[in-house]
Amino acid sequence: MDKTASNYFVRATKGYFKQNWGILSALVVMCTMFSIFGSNFLSGTNMVNLLRTCATNCYLAIGVQLAIILAGIDLTGGALAALSGVMCVMTFEKLGLPIWTGIMVGILLGLFVGLINGLIITYTGIHPFVVTLAMQSICRGAAYLIANGSPVTTTNKEFSAFGTGSLGIVPYPVIYMVIFLILDYFLLNKSRTGRHIYAVGGSETAARFSGIDINKIKILVWVISGVMAGFCGVVLAARLSSGQPSTGEGYETDAIAASVLGGTSFFGGTGTVGGLIIGVLIIGVISNGLNLMHVNSYWQFVLKGIIIIAAVYFDMLKQKKQNAAG
Repeated sequence: MDKTASNYFVRATKGYFKQNWGILSALVVMCTMFSIFGSNFLSGTNMVNLLRTCATNCYLAIGVQLAIILAGIDLTGGALAALSGVMCVMTFEKLGLPIWTGIMVGILLGLFVGLINGLIITYTGIHPFVVTLAMQSICRGAAYLIANGSPVTTTNKEFSAFGTGSLGIVPYPVIYMVIFLILDYFLLNKSRTGRHIYAVGGSETAARFSGIDINKIKILVWVISGVMAGFCGVVLAARLSSGQPSTGEGYETDAIAASVLGGTSFFGGTGTVGGLIIGVLIIGVISNGLNLMHVNSYWQFVLKGIIIIAAVYFDMLKQKKQNAAG
């Protein structure tokens, strides 16, 4: 590594820690607490399980973060993941088509639902909360109807390996997560489209006068979110060796919590991949640590709800302070 590259790396690292020192400190404190009070928290096996859980949340959180940067939201994730998983397994188990066809069906279904969300939000003016909440209900109901209320099982080991296999000690889902995070980073930080996403989220009116195709950006964001949910559903189905219409319930809450904890503002125009990574890790550590401490799982829902409220409240205070300074 030459001197210029080394200096850039040092500056980037310092900037990252300066920007995220608060949530990084919270992550360290939680890891320390769970390593003391939780059984085998720092064991290799548990770390692998933790990363695998984080990967599932991260797929959805990437799409949700993009929607929030646009000052919107996407609540479809968990239900769409369930529907995609059911359709994926049914494609090769019931229709006899190749496994990779089933995987593509699950992902393309996510793309299609995301496209429908984007078109409705863009051309009707209905708030994303309402559209994606309604689509959540549609996807969940469709998953139950198509599966006839029961899991669609498979014994295909090749498909199961898609979600349970590993490269050395690194599970495939974690590898997928890293790839998607890298792509997300380049989208938001190294492309014109990424700059347009931030611009539309910061001020739709200003973005329109700048010549940005606002409709295209909005549709693209919800398409990406849909694709990530579809992929999440396929990976979950592979891990469970079945497409389950009940899976993914509450997953959108974890994705939203990870996004807002990572510094993504509900006012739009703000959000980083680095912050999202920490947010995903925090949510994963909370769930994993509380399970190891044998805390009732229902308390996790309570805690995550409190986290979302607190994160949004502090974001509001930050926004008011910036407005006052401006």
